[in-house]
Amino acid sequence: MAKTTIKPAVTKDAHDAVVDSRPIFPKENYKFMLAGIAVIVIGFLLMMGGDSNDPNSFKPEEVYSFRRITLAPIVIVLGLLVEVYAIMHRPKTKA
Repeated sequence: MAKTTIKPAVTKDAHDAVVDSRPIFPKENYKFMLAGIAVIVIGFLLMMGGDSNDPNSFKPEEVYSFRRITLAPIVIVLGLLVEVYAIMHRPKTKA
């Protein structure tokens, strides 16, 4: 009987690529990402509120305030822009 050898399906190079555990972004980028998430959360917190004890009453000055209609969406968009910057930012390399 002929003895057959079974070759591994994954080569050494492919195995090294899968096991590579380097972070995707540098540490500085993760700091920007956390800052962007914090700004987005602040924007959503600014949008909260306006509840009433009486379900039959409606106070448009609370629901349609500057803080909820204008300021909060601007803060959220700024947070999203910080996130885009955090992803696209490439740190300067030492030459």
